[in-house]
Amino acid sequence: MSYKEKMQKLSDRFFAENNHQLAPAREMARWAIANKLWAPEPELAEEKCANDFSDAMREQYITTADGRRIRTKHAARKEINGKQQTLWGDLFDNPPRDFMETALQQRRQQIYGDCKQLRNDTDFYNEEHSQDNPIQLVLDFEEELAEDAALRIMELSKKKAA
Repeated sequence: MSYKEKMQKLSDRFFAENNHQLAPAREMARWAIANKLWAPEPELAEEKCANDFSDAMREQYITTADGRRIRTKHAARKEINGKQQTLWGDLFDNPPRDFMETALQQRRQQIYGDCKQLRNDTDFYNEEHSQDNPIQLVLDFEEELAEDAALRIMELSKKKAA
């Protein structure tokens, strides 16, 4: 059983033992540790550090002179010596074009996967609660992107006029 599967089973047990009440993950962690159901594995410190690096880099942005927020660190999964690895690069260190193409395409695939899962979750909820008005889900972001671009142009114009 994988570590994630173990954690999923522990979360199922937590909910069963706590009357299926909503709870924060930290409460689940305290419960698992207190009941000696979870303890850190030896390689966990290295994995935690690597995950912390990834989380931090994923949220590293700059704002350009024209007001665009740009993510500076990018990741691409590649197979190296028969093993899947995620490589990170800084946009300002001129990473190779093929690396950036892969990184950007993989992020697009992640967004699609999130949207697909959101659609499945919404459809299922609506089916299970057919007596209620269905929750409407719009996955076309063109209007929001156009609004953001227009606002950025307006802000830039205001800065230039001042």
